[in-house]
Amino acid sequence: MNIFNNLYVYFRFLEISVRSQLQYRLSFVMLTAAHFLVTVIEFVTVLVLFDRFGSLKGWDLPEVAFMYGLVNIAFSISDAATRGFDAFGTMVKAGDFDRLLIRPRSTVLQLAGQELTLRRVGRFLQGFAILIWAANAMEIDWTALKVGLVIFAVFGGAALFAGLIVIQATIAFWSTESLEVMNSLTYGGVAVTSYPVTIYRSWFQNFFIYVVPLSTISYFPTLAILGKPDALGTGLAFQYLSPLIGFGFLALTLQTWRFGVKHYRSTGS
Repeated sequence: MNIFNNLYVYFRFLEISVRSQLQYRLSFVMLTAAHFLVTVIEFVTVLVLFDRFGSLKGWDLPEVAFMYGLVNIAFSISDAATRGFDAFGTMVKAGDFDRLLIRPRSTVLQLAGQELTLRRVGRFLQGFAILIWAANAMEIDWTALKVGLVIFAVFGGAALFAGLIVIQATIAFWSTESLEVMNSLTYGGVAVTSYPVTIYRSWFQNFFIYVVPLSTISYFPTLAILGKPDALGTGLAFQYLSPLIGFGFLALTLQTWRFGVKHYRSTGS
């Protein structure tokens, strides 16, 4: 019952956040459009790369575009839903975290429900449009299993990116200047995993498979959906199950968050 009650409170938080942002609808539309255009410019770099080289180790433009769309949809969901954790360093500096600790709800619930950033719809729409274009260009033979894998990979990816942002927030218990370091893993991770991991050196591959396992929510599911053989030798079963790692990663980071909360020292303000 407690789980359902927490979900109810969480969705009430989101409802309040959405309603407050839609009070200024023109601003919302303009911010969303701007976000969409910025991410379109990001994809132009992919187009330029393939215009110059034609392919990347056996991957052509629609195949990489499909992976790009998958990653950007996942990141847009995570980025929209974790604003509270993203801005946590500022909250610690101001001493505002103390207010969350005295409320009869978990700090995770309160931060997760703090804001649903609607302008991230721009990145979502851009990633979705590219995913649809790439799928049509390749004429993928869709089955219920493949559609399920796309959804599984998107939410597994959103969980993994959320885990990275939770780590960023946890570091703020000891150092509030961690944002740029973590941006290299979030925004940088989006850029890196928009391409097949096999184009990188082996140590870089291992980092994004075993340390920060972003390839498990982009590269491996894409292989299964496209029916491409894996140069790393993984099997189809692993490729279908790999997004589970994203959920496991988030669960691990939430345990790290609880450790940080236990060692938090109030500002006294």
